[in-house]
Amino acid sequence: METIKNILIKTTENDNVGIVANELGMQKGTLVDAGFALLEYVPNGHKVALQDINEGEEIIRYGQVIAYADKHLKQGSWVNETNILLPDPPELEYISMPKTKNIEIEPLEGYTFQGYKNSDGSVGTKNVLGISTSVQCVAGTTEYVVKKIKQDLLPHYKNVDDVVALNHSYGCGVAIDAPAAIIPIRTIQNIATNPNFGGEIMVIGLGCEKLRPERLISEDKDSGDSITYMQDESFHGFNEMVEGILKTAKVHLEKLNKRQRETCPASDLVVGMQCGGSDAFSGLTANPAAGFAADLIVRAGGSVMFSEVTEVRDAIHLLVPRTANPVVAKALLHEMKWYDDYLFLGSADRSANTTPGNKRGGLSTIVEKSLGSVAKSGTSPIVDVLSPGEKIRKKGLTFAATPASDFACGTLQLAAGMNVHLFMTGRGTPYGLAMVPVIKVGSNTKLSNRWFDLIDFDAGKIATGEKTIEAMGWELFHMILDVASGKKQVACDKLGLHNDLVLFNPGPLT
Repeated sequence: METIKNILIKTTENDNVGIVANELGMQKGTLVDAGFALLEYVPNGHKVALQDINEGEEIIRYGQVIAYADKHLKQGSWVNETNILLPDPPELEYISMPKTKNIEIEPLEGYTFQGYKNSDGSVGTKNVLGISTSVQCVAGTTEYVVKKIKQDLLPHYKNVDDVVALNHSYGCGVAIDAPAAIIPIRTIQNIATNPNFGGEIMVIGLGCEKLRPERLISEDKDSGDSITYMQDESFHGFNEMVEGILKTAKVHLEKLNKRQRETCPASDLVVGMQCGGSDAFSGLTANPAAGFAADLIVRAGGSVMFSEVTEVRDAIHLLVPRTANPVVAKALLHEMKWYDDYLFLGSADRSANTTPGNKRGGLSTIVEKSLGSVAKSGTSPIVDVLSPGEKIRKKGLTFAATPASDFACGTLQLAAGMNVHLFMTGRGTPYGLAMVPVIKVGSNTKLSNRWFDLIDFDAGKIATGEKTIEAMGWELFHMILDVASGKKQVACDKLGLHNDLVLFNPGPLT
């Protein structure tokens, strides 16, 4: 019979807790290599005290303070949210500004993918007809029309991958001129310019909404060829309205059908990094592998975005020194302060982020979660910061400020212009987007095996020592190129599992 190896993972020499890597956890009395026995059962992914920790003393993981002991914790005891206290977040005003850096990155040349080139210089990884809306009232109509187009028209346009409804809950009953309204408005505007739509976007409006459809179309486009108002008095009945929309769709489908994949340099990649349903292994396996792949993309001249403000806030003191200059550093701190104020107005704080699933997966505090979350940003300099809904401006690594909600974050990264989405998960989630390919990375092999047809990439081999972060990072980089080229289809596209768009709207409703 094979002897089961008991594995406790330390991330740095200074850590005073270790992570249980055994799939079934470790039973009370289990002897570990450190020379002590567990005092109680500790589940997979959870923390064990590697030494006696007195009440009030620091709990250290990743070489950073993630909590304080709420009582005396004996060596070999289970450390979790019931016996620790959350530390205060880093004080923004006391974080030193970095000096401007001369950024020198070792170039990575010769890597390409097959993409769709657009006239604005962007490159798509899918060829999709997008049908946007100016108001939620017409969502039922867009769904009806999309179904009709897929059934009656799409089979005649073999080069078009899909038609999708860009529905949202905005446009009416809103304070359209309130300062915060710019966030949902520019989000909808910028989603329409995502490279996977090839500039061929349609808009269905009602007619009486505050958000006028004309605001959602690029100024260099003829809105008459793209906008349909349901309240247009020339329509007699719903079916005639639908026929008019299908006639417009044919025009756009004809143009999209002429698009062909061409060889593009890896510098045309715009990859959004996100994690959801995280566990304690996310910061050990999936996120570091994604971070290594992110560095490769940056070295190849491409663009990478990481986001989720509350999952960055407690690691901000580690990120500011990585910014390219004081201007970027101040922009990063501004987004943290803006979100602190936003949460305060809602009578919440960043501790509300950690979910019951995170805690069951071993993530006891938002600090611990944040330190693992930022690993997906790699080590490259941060060259720019985007406010919610803004479009990416620079090659390299960008922080795109978003809520941590999977759906709001994905929507905002879509608006920023990503053409590939990388989504790391430890607990598992069927999350997907129809507009861009979403590569799902499992943080542990147990999940990846159980969800063999939902997870695209198993990073769990890092935890057991079968693979290194570097090896997994290279594998993930090559998968990104294959997915961007259309050579490999991601699980959520095979299954048709696609989430709705969710706008971040901090503005008032009227």
